[in-house]
Amino acid sequence: MSGSPATDPPLPVVRAAELPVNDCGAHWLVEELWARAAVGVIGGAPKCCKSWLGLDLALSVASATACLGRFPVVHPGPVLLHLAEDSPALVRARLEGLCLSLQIDLRALPIHVITSWSLRLDLARDQRRLDDAVRALRPRLLLLDPFVRLHRVDENDAGEVSALLGWLRALQREHDLAVAVVHHARKSGSTAGGGQALRGSGDFHAWGDSNLYLRRARDRLVLSVEHRAAPAPDPLALVLRTCEAEGAPMGAHLDVVDDEDSPDAAGTPAPAELDAAVLTAIVRAGAPQSRSALRTALHVRNQRLGDALARLTASGQLRRDGDLWLPAE
Repeated sequence: MSGSPATDPPLPVVRAAELPVNDCGAHWLVEELWARAAVGVIGGAPKCCKSWLGLDLALSVASATACLGRFPVVHPGPVLLHLAEDSPALVRARLEGLCLSLQIDLRALPIHVITSWSLRLDLARDQRRLDDAVRALRPRLLLLDPFVRLHRVDENDAGEVSALLGWLRALQREHDLAVAVVHHARKSGSTAGGGQALRGSGDFHAWGDSNLYLRRARDRLVLSVEHRAAPAPDPLALVLRTCEAEGAPMGAHLDVVDDEDSPDAAGTPAPAELDAAVLTAIVRAGAPQSRSALRTALHVRNQRLGDALARLTASGQLRRDGDLWLPAE
């Protein structure tokens, strides 16, 4: 025990009915993908494009553009990155490539990159340095890639891992920011999926508020999402696409592949038809509608409904009020 009864502050306690009410509209950093001020892991086997996904998430938060082209950013803002395995020139090239694909000017974005070759989060000195950088820049999102280069602790020792992750949790709470850590899956060939496949202590899986997991399935990547306090969207198939523009570096970005989006798929309406059906359902209801109510009324997949709501909101035909949608005035 430490401290003195005369100097210790009282333990804060409130009645349950006085706890703050959750604002559904403020719950997300990136809708359905990453909770606001959440800590978590972007995990998967080597060469599964984890770094590309992390950069796509970071670029979306900084630019207020939908992540992966379909997950709206609810709370955009500055981003702080540390890509420990890439040179500063390569980090810039990757970001410029993403910006090229999305037609965004990198120079206009509040993306800050830690260029130190060494950042050891198990050392008090580097903890202070990172805390100072976060305090000065006040980012919405801190991306650390990969976790294995940020320490020299035993990743199989639950006590050592818990202490390091606990410090990151304290950083998140003090500065009200999201923290995404890229971490590798085991190479043992285990059939366990998601957080159960992450290398090292099980604390990694237990720690995350929002976790993104990538795995390969033939010629595609499969993204699975996991949240502590919200339902997850359906798994998504992704591919890494490249494009070139004259006088510019090669652009690359992860793209969602959804065979059901084809208007020729049996029983699946084309996007324009689904947009019209959503508008009609809301108007006929005569009241703002939740996403779950629309899914029940239209018998449509959650992801396709989310795409339709995003399109209708962007075009000014719908507006959002918390977790409800209603016709724009």
